[in-house]
Amino acid sequence: MRLLGNIIWFLFGGIFMGLAWWFFGVIALISIIGIPWAKACFVIGQFTFFPFGKESISRKALHQKEDIGTGTLGLIGNIVWFIFAGFWLAIGHIMSAFACAITIIGIPFAIQHLKLAVISLAPIGQTIVDKEVAAVLRKQAAEAYVSEVQNR
Repeated sequence: MRLLGNIIWFLFGGIFMGLAWWFFGVIALISIIGIPWAKACFVIGQFTFFPFGKESISRKALHQKEDIGTGTLGLIGNIVWFIFAGFWLAIGHIMSAFACAITIIGIPFAIQHLKLAVISLAPIGQTIVDKEVAAVLRKQAAEAYVSEVQNR
């Protein structure tokens, strides 16, 4: 089902938003200062081309430690990103979601666009993993939380 969903997604609109991510990535790359944003754009652009079966999670959750993108510099980077590109990509995803939702059959695609709109607002510090990896990480976090609450 993932393969079929990804093929339909790509052919009926996913290619346009993926190219929009790559466009902003090229602009960021050309500016030299924007190279960290460019990397995020290309990774999330690839995710935008074929989103089914994948999920965006925080790198802090994945690696169990902070890095430059998940700390204060990442927050500053996300604010800069939001001003120059994130807002526009979010609008594109929301408009695409609306267009998909009108067709009724496109509701799963609309939901995917809304998830991508959220990611487009603050992509620094995020990474893309398989849904199974994300589920395992959520389970581990929940178990750690329960253990912490029980030890109080």
